[in-house]
Amino acid sequence: MSADTLLDALPDLVLLVRRDGTVLDQGGGRGLPGLEMLPNAIGKPLETLFQDSAAELLRALIRKAIKLRSDVEARFAMGQRRYEARVGPRGPERALCVIRPALAETPSEEARAPDARAPQLDRRDFLRRFRESLALAALRETAIAIAVIELDGLTDIREVMTRTASEQVLSAAVLRIAAPGEEGWWYLGELGEAVLALVMESPDRDAIEGCVIEICASLGQPIRLGDAEFHLTPFAGIARLGQDASSPRSLLDHARAAAAEARRSGTTHPRFFSDTLRLRSLARLDVARELKEAITHRHIRLRYIGRYELATGRQVAWIGYVRWMHPLKGAIRPAEFLRVAEATGLATDLSRAVLAALHEDFTAARARGAEPLRVSFGALRHHVLHEHFARDIEQLLNEGGLPAAALELRIGEKTFLACEPARLRALRALGVELVVDEVGREMASLDRLARAPLSGMQLDRAWVTALCTDEIAGRVCRAGLGVASALGLTPIATGVDEARQRDALLRLGCLQGSGDLFGSAADIIGGPEATGTLGAL
Repeated sequence: MSADTLLDALPDLVLLVRRDGTVLDQGGGRGLPGLEMLPNAIGKPLETLFQDSAAELLRALIRKAIKLRSDVEARFAMGQRRYEARVGPRGPERALCVIRPALAETPSEEARAPDARAPQLDRRDFLRRFRESLALAALRETAIAIAVIELDGLTDIREVMTRTASEQVLSAAVLRIAAPGEEGWWYLGELGEAVLALVMESPDRDAIEGCVIEICASLGQPIRLGDAEFHLTPFAGIARLGQDASSPRSLLDHARAAAAEARRSGTTHPRFFSDTLRLRSLARLDVARELKEAITHRHIRLRYIGRYELATGRQVAWIGYVRWMHPLKGAIRPAEFLRVAEATGLATDLSRAVLAALHEDFTAARARGAEPLRVSFGALRHHVLHEHFARDIEQLLNEGGLPAAALELRIGEKTFLACEPARLRALRALGVELVVDEVGREMASLDRLARAPLSGMQLDRAWVTALCTDEIAGRVCRAGLGVASALGLTPIATGVDEARQRDALLRLGCLQGSGDLFGSAADIIGGPEATGTLGAL
């Protein structure tokens, strides 16, 4: 089912509106109570579609969203009905308005008793209620616990399809959760995108755990929307007032830390916060602080390995991988700091620091009389999706020393799916080569791959290393290389560690690859003390 077809089938009303209030495009709204008979809105001002007060509110939200460059939300009434509006910027002159009935008016809510603790997806109302619960718990000396539930898969639905689709999936998942029984007491709310929070009153650890397990089981059931079926994977963490924290912020932070630990462990069983997690949280804070200093003091460098023609062994490129040279600890593995960078907002700064190091290395090699081969760099996901990524690449090229034709940008398959086509075209217009990396890990759209200005596709390392021992890996490699060939893209493999892997890849039509078969990584260039150069190694 296509994204457009799904969008039209959704009950939410979606309007693409210009800053001046003129509707540019329209979708959904077929089942929206009170607005199901809305005429074709395209080309019309908001005042002809909504009551004056609602139209003025939407205009104000559009201006605010464009100014702040972030989503804004509000509620409004028309007649006897109340609606929720979420407005997100789409450039400097347009905004996307998603209008839906206020959750309390859905049939599932009306069927419940007025005082039932039904799920509420209004973040501000939930946080207010959460603080009030903690205050009452302190006065009455009752036990309060909070569970943070991260819904894996919801963000991908929003990025691959539409924000409206992800919101509809979330609503469907939440509304089918059974209300608590007489002996139970809890309420659920939205804490952030793809993150729910569950507040419970109980001193019994087993009862708390059982409640969270039951709700996660419900959230993990398949969700049907039109002809499509969606699957969410919940990862839950639990923290208890008094035992794990004494303030609302620290209680939420500790529940988040426990949920993150559940995600890292790959278990859907809820995790309770513990002293071990407390120490890990402090350690991550130390890593974040030191990483920020490393970016400032230019301790972020690159290590390089070669890419070769599989048939002849001739080197065709250098592949740069990020490396943190700690002054006391030495080289720190990327796995130890990349997730911290993403979680603390340092990912874009880190990626920019790596680009600067890449420019220095390339310039130093040419100054020594070498003519380095093309350099391949995998920018971090947060940087690729940043609005200024293309501008950062352009600035790098304008500094000289690194020609556009010598730079290859590797974009992970998941990031490629979330990247706007216009951004890819802007990067290609700069003269750089674009390669989709980690092919086989996600499910890239063939239409997107065919239309994108790409030059190559690189198989995910996990499939290449298992190529000769696992039948499924062989099928995935064959399919990925077949797609690359059909689209006229250079097929590339990483993780070519043995001759039999190289030979199997050649039989499948793969032309280039990298791995231990061709030698170890090269030393980085860090200044006068460097032992090698891109051109000489």
